[in-house]
Amino acid sequence: MTKKMHATPMLDQLESGPWPSFITGIKRLAKTSDMAVDLLGQLEHSYQTRKGYWKGGTASVIGYGGGVIPRFSEVAEKFPESKEFHTIRIMPPPGMHYTSDILRKFCDIWEKHGSGLIALHGQTGDIMLQGCTTEKIQPAFDEFNELGFDMGGAGPSVRTGMSCVGHARCEHSCYDEGRAHREVLNTFIDDIHRPALPYKFKFKFSGCANDCMNSVQRSDMAVLGTWRDDIQVNQAEVKNFVKKKGREYVVDNVITRCPTKCLKLKADDTLEIDNRNCVKCMHCINVMTKALSPGKDRGVTILAGGKRTLKIGDLLGTMIVPFMKLETDEDFEKLVQLSKTLMEFWAENGLEHERCGEMIERIGLNNLLEGLGMEVDPNMVNHPRTNPYIRMDGWDDEVARLKLAKAG
Repeated sequence: MTKKMHATPMLDQLESGPWPSFITGIKRLAKTSDMAVDLLGQLEHSYQTRKGYWKGGTASVIGYGGGVIPRFSEVAEKFPESKEFHTIRIMPPPGMHYTSDILRKFCDIWEKHGSGLIALHGQTGDIMLQGCTTEKIQPAFDEFNELGFDMGGAGPSVRTGMSCVGHARCEHSCYDEGRAHREVLNTFIDDIHRPALPYKFKFKFSGCANDCMNSVQRSDMAVLGTWRDDIQVNQAEVKNFVKKKGREYVVDNVITRCPTKCLKLKADDTLEIDNRNCVKCMHCINVMTKALSPGKDRGVTILAGGKRTLKIGDLLGTMIVPFMKLETDEDFEKLVQLSKTLMEFWAENGLEHERCGEMIERIGLNNLLEGLGMEVDPNMVNHPRTNPYIRMDGWDDEVARLKLAKAG
C-alpha cells in the first residue's frame, strides 16, 4: 500500500457490533491494496451523502456477452484507485466442491489481477471476484479458465445454476443433484454466455424438501428431491430417541409439529405414521435423523416461477411436475427436455424484463401447462382455497371423463 488510509468514522461503527464485519475484511486488504483504500473512502463518502456512486457500462472478455458486472465510479477524481471496480462471475462446480489447492490458486490469481476481495457465493451461486480494472479482466479470466472454470451468467441470460452437496455426504438426498445440474446447465451454455432472453432465468437443484439452495424462492425452475412411498422407520432408533429425550420432548418437538398431524407416538414408544397425509416437510426426519429417513421410491418434484421482488413482488415456485423418477439416462433426458420447453415458452411469451413467475401470473397456470403440453394435476396447487363452497353440478360427468381417459 502506498496511499494513506481515509478517515472512515461511519464504517468504523460497523465493526463495533457483536458480529464480524465486512469492513474488517476490506481494511485487511487495504494494507496491501490501494484499490481497497479508495474503496473504503468511496464507501464512507456514500454513507455520509446517502447516495450510491457506482454506474454501469460495458466490460467483458473475448467471445462472451456476459459474466462481468461493470462498475465505474462517479467520484473517480476523489478516489482514483477504485474508479473501476468490476466484478467477474465464475461458475462453481456442482455441489460447490473445492479442494484447498484450488481455493489457494483462486486467491493467488485474484490478488495478482484484482483487489483480493472474493465472495463465496452470490445469490445465483457464482464465485464473486470483486474489484478489477477493465484491462485486467481478460488476463484474470484466462487464468481461471486454465484451472477449468468458466464464466457465470449476467444480464438477460440463463444464470449460473446451484446444487446442494447432495449425494456426496447428505443422507436425505433423493437424486443425483450434481448430474442434473451439469446436464441441464451444459444444455444452455450458449444462453449463459450470450444474453438474448427477456430477463434472467435460474435453475437450482436441492436434494430434498429442506431445499438448502432456496430453489423454491429463488429459481425459475426448481428441482427438489422427494419420495412417493412411506417414510423409512427404524423403530429401535425411535425407542432410543424417546429414551434419551423423553416422551414429553418427542411429543412437543416432533409429534405436535407435524403440519398435517400424521404422526402418533404409541404406548410402546414406537412411531406410527399416516403416510397418506404426509406432505414431506422433512421436520420429523431432521429431528430424528437416525430413526427416520426418506422413502425408497425417490425422485424429484419440479416447480417453476420462483423469484425475489421485481414487478409484482416475491413469488414461490408453482408446482408443474409433482413427481418424476430421475435415475436412468432417459430420465435425465426428460428433465433436460422439460427445461428446454419451459425456457422456450417463456422466451416466446415473456415480456421484456419479466421473470418466468411473472409471466405465469399474467397468463395463468392453465396457459403455461398447455404450452408445456401437460395435463392439469390435482397436486398443482399454487394457493390453497379460501372459499369452502364449490359447485358440484357437472361433477359426475367430469369424473366419468377422467375415468374414460385413464382407461384409454
